[in-house]
Amino acid sequence: MTDVHVLGIRHHGPGSARSVAEALSTLRPDLVLIEGPPELDQVVPLLSDPAMVPPVAGLIYVSDQPRLASFYPLADFSPEWVAFRWAASTGTPARTIDLAAGHSFALDLAAAAEPAASPQQPYRPDAIAMMAQAAGYGDAERWWEDAVEHRTADPLERFAAITEAIAEIRAVDDRPADHPDVVENNRPADHPDVVENNRREAGMRRLLRAAMREGHARIAVVCGAYHAPALVPAHFPPASADNKVLAGLPRTKVAVTWVPWTSDRLRLQTGYGAGVAAPGWYQHLFAHWTAPDSTADVATTWLVRVAQTLRREKLDASTASVVEASRMANALAAVRGRPSPGLAELDDAAQAVLCDGSALPLALVHRELAVGHGLGSVPESTPSVPLAADLAATQRRLRLQPSALEEFLTIDLRKPAQLARSVLLHRLALLGVNWGTPADTGRTTGTFKEVWTLLWQPELTVAVVDASRYGTTLAAAAAACVAERARVAGSLADLSELLASCLLADLPDGISAVVAVLAERTALQQDVGPLLETIAPLARTLRYGNVRGVDVTGVQRILDATLIRACVGLPVACAGLDDAAATAMRRAVDSAQYGLSLLSELTLDDWHRALAAVAGSDRIHGSIAGRATRLLLDAGLVERDEVAARLSRRLSVATPAPEAAAWLDGLLSGDAVLLIHDRHILQIVDDWLTGVRDEVFDDVLPLLRRTFSAFSRPERREIGEQVSRGPGPAQGPGEATLDLQGAGPAVRRMAGYLGWEAIA
Repeated sequence: MTDVHVLGIRHHGPGSARSVAEALSTLRPDLVLIEGPPELDQVVPLLSDPAMVPPVAGLIYVSDQPRLASFYPLADFSPEWVAFRWAASTGTPARTIDLAAGHSFALDLAAAAEPAASPQQPYRPDAIAMMAQAAGYGDAERWWEDAVEHRTADPLERFAAITEAIAEIRAVDDRPADHPDVVENNRPADHPDVVENNRREAGMRRLLRAAMREGHARIAVVCGAYHAPALVPAHFPPASADNKVLAGLPRTKVAVTWVPWTSDRLRLQTGYGAGVAAPGWYQHLFAHWTAPDSTADVATTWLVRVAQTLRREKLDASTASVVEASRMANALAAVRGRPSPGLAELDDAAQAVLCDGSALPLALVHRELAVGHGLGSVPESTPSVPLAADLAATQRRLRLQPSALEEFLTIDLRKPAQLARSVLLHRLALLGVNWGTPADTGRTTGTFKEVWTLLWQPELTVAVVDASRYGTTLAAAAAACVAERARVAGSLADLSELLASCLLADLPDGISAVVAVLAERTALQQDVGPLLETIAPLARTLRYGNVRGVDVTGVQRILDATLIRACVGLPVACAGLDDAAATAMRRAVDSAQYGLSLLSELTLDDWHRALAAVAGSDRIHGSIAGRATRLLLDAGLVERDEVAARLSRRLSVATPAPEAAAWLDGLLSGDAVLLIHDRHILQIVDDWLTGVRDEVFDDVLPLLRRTFSAFSRPERREIGEQVSRGPGPAQGPGEATLDLQGAGPAVRRMAGYLGWEAIA
């Protein structure tokens, strides 16, 4: 007869991990069954590879829909990891037991295809919280640490006690809904959570029965504590009952592998249901408990690490303070009735003694130590899609390895090796693998520098698998992805942005695909707004093409044709627009102007003629006409006297105040140079504003506030000071007022420098 021992554990509990190791050494089973989808058995042998360094996670995904995936994380202090490694070290077979992931995914797909049902509140009895409450604890985490993680009693007795306690809780929870002590509908049998749990436990029992029939003398089952009572053979329901639960379940094809995981993603705060509050602390506990020659207590070793972290940040943390903090932590544990100091006591002691009562340094310690920045690794022999293998090879070649810690990467595009890094990050971005996020380059205005923020998240592995449907290499996959996106792009602006991205990612095939679609779309596009919005991305593509040495002849042709068609249609397209349409058109004009300013070699005569037609028409919305006037002024094609004359006409009493304000906004938007350096224009604006009627002023004020709020604070201050001084002496348009008396000291000083005799 097979002897079955069920070890009910807490996922990622260091005390449970230590107890599992001790129990397995005592039992010496000839088979170890561990909670997990049975598909993981394909890759379980890899866990014995020295290159497998936790934290890692089993990744199971639907073969033809990789986005539908599940992770099964393991850390050093995970009981499952300890059980797998013990089995490998002793040559004992180890297998996983649970409902097959192929069934779970198929059920999810079927549920997603059905009409949405009324939402139900999640149901899952928190057995740990119930036991903590029975023991007088308000915090389930603290009770588990005190009762399990910090206890050193016989592990087999401890597991038996946990199983018995959970069985009592489940017996209460499984009572019929009509039981007098049970709230109505306390545990409806058709609740999705209940149905899922029943299926999982039926799947576990089916695999356990199969293992027992194989003739093993002693089997150890490592599973979540809640499932432990259901896996005790003496309490098994009939096999026919489990078969009925599992009968007819759909199944889909899945793939399985191991992927690196991070300490941060083990946290409960990230949404991981089996997560822990402080994975770094649990790692410290487990390492201390399993160290063969550890002499110092766990509190002291932790506080030493806290002090080291503070010192690295140039904060004082003396040895005497560490000793005092250790004493305080032990005293707090005694006062609070805890068997030994936990993280709460250590945090309180560290904040009081090492951090001078401040919570800010303690937050740093929590991020660095209590959570940590660990990133696991997997052997090269781990199954992976060809695209993932190409990515890994490229990362090694470019010396750009993933990290769980956020990093800033500055790239100089003039250096080939760094340019290759930029290409890699841009290709990944096109594929939806957002390992890097572009950051601000600072004051640099050139095109040779990029700054990226790098942060590797385990979910990116799924994104890589999902992108593998496009190709087996990064270049091929990105080009194919771009071609697909180009076919379904909704606007010319989207196509132009996609084209610019192809250039940054060095994808000639992608550029060809986008250019072909873009040429077809622009030839058919009649609206001027989309044509204008296309110009800036095309111009950026041409500019970067010069830097990166990419052939952009086709892009130049499209830009030339787009610019001509936009210029021809601009005056007509700007006529008769309401406020919303005028705002959109002005935004498109500004975008086109920005793009054209990037290309100094481009002839802009047609563009300037189109702007002149817009600026000189009274049928065009003031916001656009004013903006066209400003662009012509900046280009040196309109004199300031002419601008002042137009401004005076537009701000005359014959023009409604809201229309005048819109024209003024178009003229001044962006910077205040025109007002600061031309007192005549400033005086016209001031005179108009003071003459606006009270009943209209409330309508004009929001537009004026938006115009002037865009100016910098020094610019607004200078305008205010000039207005407060009032108008200067009589002057012609464009003439500046000179305050000779105020300039006297500066004139005399400069005369002295030049050796001239100053006139008093």
